[in-house]
Amino acid sequence: MVRLATIGTNFITDWLMEGVQELDDIQLAAVYSRSMEKGREFAAKYGVEKVYDNYEEMAQDPEIDAVYVASPTYMHYTHSITMINYGKHVLCEKPVCSNRTELDLLIQAAEEKGVVFMEAMKNVHSPGFQAVLDHLYKLGDIRRATIQYCQYSSRYDKFKNGIIENAFNPKLSNGALMDIGSYCIHFLAALFGAPKKILSDSIFLSNGVDGAGSIIASYGSRQAELIYSKITDSKLPTQIQGENGCMIIEECPIIKKITIQYRNGNSEELKFEWRDNPMIYETKDFIQLIREQKTDHRFLEASRIEMDITDEVRRQNGIVFPADKIREQ
Repeated sequence: MVRLATIGTNFITDWLMEGVQELDDIQLAAVYSRSMEKGREFAAKYGVEKVYDNYEEMAQDPEIDAVYVASPTYMHYTHSITMINYGKHVLCEKPVCSNRTELDLLIQAAEEKGVVFMEAMKNVHSPGFQAVLDHLYKLGDIRRATIQYCQYSSRYDKFKNGIIENAFNPKLSNGALMDIGSYCIHFLAALFGAPKKILSDSIFLSNGVDGAGSIIASYGSRQAELIYSKITDSKLPTQIQGENGCMIIEECPIIKKITIQYRNGNSEELKFEWRDNPMIYETKDFIQLIREQKTDHRFLEASRIEMDITDEVRRQNGIVFPADKIREQ
């Protein structure tokens, strides 16, 4: 039984707990929140008594095996490295870090401590993504892909009224690239690996945060276009185009439907399990890695590539976070 603690008490942690409650080999053991009141309220929903408002104290609890980190992005490194140093396995919410330097330090520390560190990137752990991989050969030579996630943020109206919440605060390593662009970038990394070069552009809002952006990734014989936005909606699907046909994928973060339209006019709808809340799948993979004691596991490479692409996009667009300077010291 994996005894899990959580850092963060927002809606994303509730989503993870929905999956945890369906599994027999993991249970919630403790909750951390800066606010004891919020921590107790969250813990009470799941029948948990242990609540901490000091994450270092929680890291030293011998009755905790693993920690789910769902704090703001700029705190992912601090919370994760603390848990790892005390021998806890860590499932860290996306984007895994502010930059590649932080990620390398976390992977190295996890390897030295013999614990599992994994990014919680729900799309690539889903049966839908596995279906993409399993049927990709049917497209023939892959030439183009368009991966997109554009969703008008529920917090954008507040932003336009002068209320800046975490999602639009670059000081917290946030913005469209980090918040939802990461889904597209990680999808690409897990699908095709590292590109030879990228070209990117961003739309910036009044406080300097990026509200939307696009990336062209070149692989020589194929090209991928990534489109992401927190200030507009899109109804267009993700597409992978090959010489024999086109794979149409509905919703990049939660893959719900996949259809292959063949060049000869035939079509095929792929069958796979999907859920509105797919976080059970990443939790299962995390538990399996802990069981197998795999610290150098297959999911790390996509996280590395994700951070490399993200760092380069930020370099090209002048996106700088306070966390960058802290890690340079």
